[in-house]
Parts: sequence; C-alpha cells; structure tokens
Amino acid sequence: MILVFLLLQALASIKASHAGGIAIYWGQNGNEGTLSQTCATGKYSIVNIAFLNIFGNGQTPQINLAGHCNPALKTCTVISDGIRSCQSRGIKVMLSIGGGIGRYSLSSAMDAKNVADYLWNNFLGGKSLSRPLGDAVLDGIDFDIELGSTKYWDSLARYLKGYSNLERPVYLTAAPQCPFPDRFLGNALNTGLFDYVWVQFYNNPPCQYRSGAVDGLLNSWSKWTTSISAGRIFLGLPAAPQAAGSGYIPPNVLTSEILPAIQKSPKYGGVMLWSKYYDDKNGYSSIIFQSV
Repeated sequence: MILVFLLLQALASIKASHAGGIAIYWGQNGNEGTLSQTCATGKYSIVNIAFLNIFGNGQTPQINLAGHCNPALKTCTVISDGIRSCQSRGIKVMLSIGGGIGRYSLSSAMDAKNVADYLWNNFLGGKSLSRPLGDAVLDGIDFDIELGSTKYWDSLARYLKGYSNLERPVYLTAAPQCPFPDRFLGNALNTGLFDYVWVQFYNNPPCQYRSGAVDGLLNSWSKWTTSISAGRIFLGLPAAPQAAGSGYIPPNVLTSEILPAIQKSPKYGGVMLWSKYYDDKNGYSSIIFQSV
C-alpha cells in the first residue's frame, strides 16, 4: 500500500513538473478588475503589468495603466497592495515595457544602462523617492518591444540580469512576434538570459493559426523551441476574437489539436493571453485551464 502511494505521488509530481501555466497581460483597460482580483481567480501563474511605454533616449520614463490609475497624480502607488497580494499566492508579477503604442527606444549601450538603473530603482529591488507603483518589488521585466530602434535590447537584458542574485532573482521575459527571428528582440533573446518567452502567434498570418490549418503555427513553434535558449516558451494568443486583428484560436481547437502537439517540447511553459479584459469577456482561460 505504501509503495502504491509513493508511486502515485511520484507520478503526480512528474505530471506537475510538466504542467503549464497561463500568463496574462493586465493594465490596459480599467474595466478588467484590480490586480488583486486578477490573481485571486487562481487562473494565472504570471501577470504582466502593461505598459511602461515611454523611456530611453533621454526621455523621462512614463507608465500608462489606462483607466486603473493616474501616475501623474501618484494614484498608482496603491498597486503595491495588488503586487504583494499576487506574490503571496506564488504568482510572479512583471512590469512590461514597450507595447504597440508609445515612445521608446535605446540610443546606446549607456542609454540601456540608464534605463536598467531606472527600472531597478523604481520597480525592482532598488530605492527611489518616485516609485510609480509604490514600494512593492516586482519580480522582473517583460520586453514587449514593437517600436523604435532594434539595437541595444541585448545590453538592457544584460544590465538588468546583472542585478539578479540568489536572494532576489530578476526575471526577464519577452513577447516576440512569431516570425523568426524577431526583428527587435532577436539579439536580446540570443543572450540566453530570458526565463520566459511568450511568442505572439497573432497578427502574424504566416505563422499563426488559420481556420482549419495548424501546420504553420506548429512549424513556427518548433523553430522557436529549438532555436533559442530560454527557460520556458509560451504560446501567445488573443483571449477573444476582438483582442487581435487575426490569430484567434477557438478553445476546442487549442485543447484538441495544438496543446497536445506543443506540450511535447521540454521547453513548453504554457499559454500567454492578451489580455485580462478580453479574457473576462470570453472566459478563455477558464475553458483551457485544465488542458494547459
């Protein structure tokens, strides 16, 4: 009896070690609930706060959290309560920099160092009088780079990872587009410093799902998982048809045709969804949760 129990326990731990998680972007719609409420759903393993969308090139960095709060009035400091609430549940909380709308770029390696120092002092383990989200310490930085210069993102990754230590790691994550290699993040991903990479398999017709056709996506997934050195790779998807211009995958297709194939990769980490607001509307994560 004890032997059977130990065997079942071992099998359960093996299954758990291969289980994926759901990463979610939060922050771009004031009607998606608070950060604390997001984590209390129990559906997400990582939350990306989106976005710090103005930085670099000598600019004063600015965070934009849509209808959640106004950083100019310092009303975003309350988000520290949400960050700590999520972390108490074992959920990692990242600051996502970049996005599809903003003014950001890196002009040199020194500029990258300055941005890394700013991020460390204002969002991570450093100290500053002007921490926009309050005194809570985020787990790391997410690179969602879609604009501006293609250079020096590798420098930013190295400088940020230089702050990491055993007591308080600095996690690095990235959201490249699925055409390989990513035009903005290719060099940064080649550093091997990224812990989680969620590839955006949407708004990219050559490598995304098209009605009834999964081969393009699966071929691209295989290219990504065999070509970059990253801790875990996630399948990035829109959580509802309205969340992206193209690339939405019906949940039954995802769970029956795509997840069983991509879960064979030892680098499989789970699914990333854009975004909390659209996930609320469509209930996508609730449908796929047990299959991820």
